[in-house]
Amino acid sequence: MPTDPPAFLTTQNKHKIAYHKIPGSQPGVVFLGGFMSDMTGTKAVALESWCQLHGIAYTRFDYSGHGSSSGSFQEGTIGDWLQDAIAVLDQVTQGPQILIGSSMGGWLALLLTLRRPQRVAGVLTIACATDFTERLLRPALSTQQLKELEHDGVTDLPTKYQETPYRIGKALLDEGKEHLLLHTPIDIHCPVVMLHGTADIDVPAEFSQMTLEQITSSKYAQLLRIEGGDHRLSSPEHLKGITDALETLIDKVI
Repeated sequence: MPTDPPAFLTTQNKHKIAYHKIPGSQPGVVFLGGFMSDMTGTKAVALESWCQLHGIAYTRFDYSGHGSSSGSFQEGTIGDWLQDAIAVLDQVTQGPQILIGSSMGGWLALLLTLRRPQRVAGVLTIACATDFTERLLRPALSTQQLKELEHDGVTDLPTKYQETPYRIGKALLDEGKEHLLLHTPIDIHCPVVMLHGTADIDVPAEFSQMTLEQITSSKYAQLLRIEGGDHRLSSPEHLKGITDALETLIDKVI
């Protein structure tokens, strides 16, 4: 894994966003990570290596409250992390970009495309968690957790991915309602490829299917179901599937 220190940019919200960028040809690639993930994850780094090998510009970054960026995770919202992604696209990259969004990053990639359609040449999602705050997170909260959110403004979410729970704030759920996509057509015109494991127990593959059905404006939009694939899709076999899908997408947009 690369050990060079990250560069930083400052957003309008005064967040210091950490990022790594390698130069190369366009369209470039921007990786948007998942909920409580950072840019040192297996997929983010493997995709950087693939892009470097093929001479393609590549950018990965940490949302505020994640990884090496400033800010508090429990105070973060979908809107905050979307603004971070917009800042990276606007200030760090040049020319057309392909967005790769993993889990929550898939939702953010779609939202970013809607806000910067002229800059986004294509979208590749991995286990896309569209509208997860309302369709997955809120229904999973216990009565006690909902009471804690109302009374204390925060609650803890046990997770299998680390020993300590995630602490989320009430604003994550409340503000998330402003960015829901699945209730209306998603007006994206660039090529879209969605990957989703059939054995994903964190975000069921139906989420990508529902999302695909709302992307009616794109002339090329498809869902590839990865048989037996889990949520992370980080094995060598699955990483090869992701880079193969990226290569196909690049061929569609150049």
